Amino acid sequence: MCSIAPAPHNAVDDAPRGTGMVERRETAVAHRHLKRRRVLQGCCGLALCAPVVVRGDEADEALAAPQTDDALVFAYGDRAGQVIAPADVVLGAKQLLAYPLHPATRRIRDGSRLNQLIVVRLPPEKLTGETRARAADGVVAYSGVCTHTGCDVTDWYADVLRFKCPCHESEFDPSDGARVVGGPAPWQLAALPLKLVDGAIAVAGPFEGRVGFQPPGLDPFGAAPPQ
Repeated sequence: MCSIAPAPHNAVDDAPRGTGMVERRETAVAHRHLKRRRVLQGCCGLALCAPVVVRGDEADEALAAPQTDDALVFAYGDRAGQVIAPADVVLGAKQLLAYPLHPATRRIRDGSRLNQLIVVRLPPEKLTGETRARAADGVVAYSGVCTHTGCDVTDWYADVLRFKCPCHESEFDPSDGARVVGGPAPWQLAALPLKLVDGAIAVAGPFEGRVGFQPPGLDPFGAAPPQ
């Protein structure tokens, strides 16, 4: 807890009787200087202890779900916060973890884990019609939170081009709307439509599908347990 040190006793009042005028004046000046230092120290202490206030609009932007025209940035690593260019998403390579970025304020929407994305480039001929409509030059994006228990979907089967959750081995096919093809996940990953704007990847619309994961107490298929 911060506190302001109490002011010292009045040096003039404490001076011995009979002190000369000059000595009393010097004592009073020294006292004023000391008092001013105490006040300044107290103000500094209050400033250091004051809570950091985050502007409401900035907090709202960080928590908001991906919006149309948002850019995508690297979520982690040496390039965290940098915009993901189409060339960064290599055909058939492991998914990139990303967050959306407000294009005007440059605020990264990382206030919620549910905004975490996984981004991958697939051969266009392997995409289903619905997935192709959401892709930007073969690049597709999905929620990066597994629908089973909320783990990060970070593993990749390069031979079959599938996402894999490392926690309980749920598998998702990104070429077909990230539908579940293995493991206990109860539903597919939510898809995020993309587009190219002046050669850059941008969000084309809100999430399609259910974002989030299975609440505790439900069975692997999302049904309520028997009573």
